[in-house]
Amino acid sequence: MREEIENVLEAMRKDYRRWSERCASHDVSAHSRIRDEMEENYCNGLTVTEGSRYYKIVSDKHGQRSVNGFIVKAGDKKFREGDMLKAAGWAAPARNFARGNVLDGSGVDRVRWTGIG
Repeated sequence: MREEIENVLEAMRKDYRRWSERCASHDVSAHSRIRDEMEENYCNGLTVTEGSRYYKIVSDKHGQRSVNGFIVKAGDKKFREGDMLKAAGWAAPARNFARGNVLDGSGVDRVRWTGIG
């Protein structure tokens, strides 16, 4: 499942780059270096930690850590293995409904740089 999770992280990175391009100033020379640094920091700051029930996607931007979502490790009564869940807080996902599944690829195209949701 690591490869499928990497696909989610790559979708987040691509969305961040698209967002960054849209926000780019007309003064390319002055701001491109800063924008490039911000893109690099965001892309390198995405990590996955493994818990007992979920994989947690964490974004670290200059020491500010936030949870971008959870992925179910093993199915239970409500969710299948690989289901993507929005973060309800630092330690737990919102268990109302799955936002997609990494194993079948559904919903990965709707993931944003701000997280699963």
